[in-house]
Formats: sequence, structure tokens, C-alpha cells
Amino acid sequence: MSLTEEKGKILYVEDNPDNRLLVRRILLSEDYGLLEATNAAEALELLKTAKPDLILMDINMPDMDGYTLTAKIKTTPGFERVPVLALTANVMRGDREKTLEAGCDGYIQKPIDFDELLREIEKFLPRSANA
Repeated sequence: MSLTEEKGKILYVEDNPDNRLLVRRILLSEDYGLLEATNAAEALELLKTAKPDLILMDINMPDMDGYTLTAKIKTTPGFERVPVLALTANVMRGDREKTLEAGCDGYIQKPIDFDELLREIEKFLPRSANA
């Protein structure tokens, strides 16, 4: 894959800098384009000018939780079909269901298993036939 090609643009919304660093490394090493937001307000601002192919959403953020932000994104014209994958430490009974009911298209537990993360992303952003 050439340096100018990317498999898809991903917005990662995460307030924890360590989590952002780890996910950034894996996504960039796999040739995904990456946008990052540290909170809901930054994510909404980014979405005014960028249309990612997929959104990775932290659920537990201080200003607006990922459930609320996902619902807001999914009701924004032009973003209804953009897949949102929740990345969350919420692993109690019912948390997966609550996440999916909020509009997320997938659910990945923290700590993140990077193989699982890539498999989930590839369900929504399949590898190019030319890759």
C-alpha cells in the first residue's frame, strides 16, 4: 500500500491519553487514517468538517458520555450510517445491550485486545481487494 493510500478514516473519541496512544499506534501501523478527539465537544467540532468512515467511542468520558454522544451523532444528517464501535471498561451484565441500544454498532471491552479491535474494524471497513 502506498504512503498516500489509507484503508479508511477513523475518528477515535477517548479522554485517556494512554489509550489514545496505544490505539493510534495500531491504527496507523495498519494504514488507517486517524482523527482524534479527547471529549464530546471536540468530536462534534471535528464532525463539522470531517466525515470519518468509522468512529471508535469511549463510553466513560467526563463532559458527555459515549452513549449520549453516539445518539447525537446518529441523529445528525449524513452520519446516520457511520458505524460506531464502543470501547469500554463497562463489562457488567447488560452493558453490551445498553451500548447497542444507544446506537453503537459494536462493543469492544477494555483492556483492548488489538486483534479483536482490528477484526471488529474490518467488519465495517473491509480490507481493499488491492491491499
